[in-house]
Amino acid sequence: MNRRQKNTLVRIIVSAMLLAVVHFLPLDGWVKLAAYLVPYGIIGHDILRKAWKGIRNRQPFDECFLMAFATLGALALGRLKTGDYDEAVAVMLFYQIGEWFQSMAVDKSRRSITDLMNIRPDSANLEDAEGRCTAVDPDEVPVGSIVQVNPGDRIPIDGVVRSGSAALDTAALTGESLPREAEEGDEVLSGCVCLTGFLRIETTREAGDSTAARVMEMVENASSRKSRSEAFISRFARVYTPAVVFGALALALLGPAVRLLMGLTPEWGDWFMRALTFLVISCPCALVISIPLTFFAAIGRASRAGVLVKGSNYLEALANTRLIAFDKTGTVTQGVFEVAGVHHAVLPTEKILELAALAESHSGHPISQSLQKACGKELDPLRVTEVEELAGEGVIARVDGRQVACGNERLMARLGISAEPCRSVGTVVHVALDGAYAGHILIADKLKPTAREALDQLRACGVRKTVMLTGDREEAAREAARDLGVDELYAGLLPVDKVAKVEALLEEKRPHEALGFVGDGLNDAPVLSRADIGIAMGALGSDAAIEAADVVLMDDDPLRISTAIRLARRCMRIVRENIAFAIGVKLICLLLGALGIGSMWLAIFADVGVMVLAVLNAIRV
Repeated sequence: MNRRQKNTLVRIIVSAMLLAVVHFLPLDGWVKLAAYLVPYGIIGHDILRKAWKGIRNRQPFDECFLMAFATLGALALGRLKTGDYDEAVAVMLFYQIGEWFQSMAVDKSRRSITDLMNIRPDSANLEDAEGRCTAVDPDEVPVGSIVQVNPGDRIPIDGVVRSGSAALDTAALTGESLPREAEEGDEVLSGCVCLTGFLRIETTREAGDSTAARVMEMVENASSRKSRSEAFISRFARVYTPAVVFGALALALLGPAVRLLMGLTPEWGDWFMRALTFLVISCPCALVISIPLTFFAAIGRASRAGVLVKGSNYLEALANTRLIAFDKTGTVTQGVFEVAGVHHAVLPTEKILELAALAESHSGHPISQSLQKACGKELDPLRVTEVEELAGEGVIARVDGRQVACGNERLMARLGISAEPCRSVGTVVHVALDGAYAGHILIADKLKPTAREALDQLRACGVRKTVMLTGDREEAAREAARDLGVDELYAGLLPVDKVAKVEALLEEKRPHEALGFVGDGLNDAPVLSRADIGIAMGALGSDAAIEAADVVLMDDDPLRISTAIRLARRCMRIVRENIAFAIGVKLICLLLGALGIGSMWLAIFADVGVMVLAVLNAIRV
């Protein structure tokens, strides 16, 4: 609770106690009014000031004006007619109680955003050429510098670990509670906390372009993109408030006029009281406060789960998503080629991998890196001689004095060796030893562990069609699509082809449905922009994809998509509940107030009670 909230709470308690005391004092006339003005002034002085400020700025029609006009009118009516001031003070008191509840709810949602905004440290430990360390502003660290990160520190800038190992807390970025191990050669992101160990990191970005800075920028800009529901409420309030003010004025004048025409007593005081009650009831606080609060709370909740939504309008689109198209590599697959198996081997698997890794050790090709990683041990390059690379075919080398050939079927055919075919999909590296076939190694891009479950969850939450759009080969794409259970597959696509397919899917969708596209690469940026809702992978995804997307998954886990859709739908359900509840209760109470059936206490419930209930409903997100 901040100081302003504490002050408001103290004012509420003091004015409530004074109201109770004054109510039981045997006072009358001007003395009684003066006594009631003390709790009224304590609780309502800021509302009166805001109302006067609005009038001076020629923008009077807001809830402060309605509260000020209605309560001052009730005080005047009490002095002239009824002698009762309780209702006037109570209206202002309960209004402030509602405002306090709303402030607490906003503060709760804001804390989740504030926690996220603290992910960027104030300084970075920059290492100089002599190994000495100096604390500097992260913005002053050039790309390619070495920064040191001690246990307990946040990583200031994205980079690659050059020495050391540590467990990293990535919860602020990804929502993942389990620590992630980082070792030499691993890419690390700014905003993560180094839990154990010491790291020397070579920066790969400037501080302003690092992950933490981009996350902060996305969250800061989210509130500027309003949904259709928020835009409707803003337009509604601008028209509604002056309409009810003139409606109340008409009620105060036309009621007595009609009675005069009928030959009856005009009863000006009664109709004026009805008009004041009408004003208090009409205050649109519940709508104006609870709807933006619901979206704000949902965006904060999503960020804690590792899903960055760039605006409440995208939450609305997520809630309507019924078709989703996926890229393949890096989206539903890991995007890293690894050894998937060794087949038809005449030697132990470890020996085949060691020979192939040594033969390929002088190459910088991704296949060579995959083989060396699968070998899992330090390789001595001195064991390799007479290396001959054959472009488009493979490599022939002597390892420990024995001839080792690694490559595709064309290389085996060149050497006159019969190669065993592989029935699995992927890159096949055939290995021959001293002119005899020794087996083959399958290298493939594996599905992410949660990919299958992610698509099952999407179907469970109402997505009626899933499509894979990939530039990969037909065979590899078909196997991935079969394993995932995708409804439609289109392979071998260029970026322009992906856009064309998305255009066709947009034509196919039903009214009020949204099409989502999930991608990670530079070539996905045009499609992410064209889809109704673009979802990018935030850890491995390219900068262009992240900028073009509307939603960013910070841990690249496709399972977060269904989480985001469910959260968006819960948000929209609460928004609709609050709109229906607030407008419904207002209309009923306005009718009762106009007919003289409802009192000022009914007005208090219709205004403050509805606002508190709507705010409490909103923070359920």
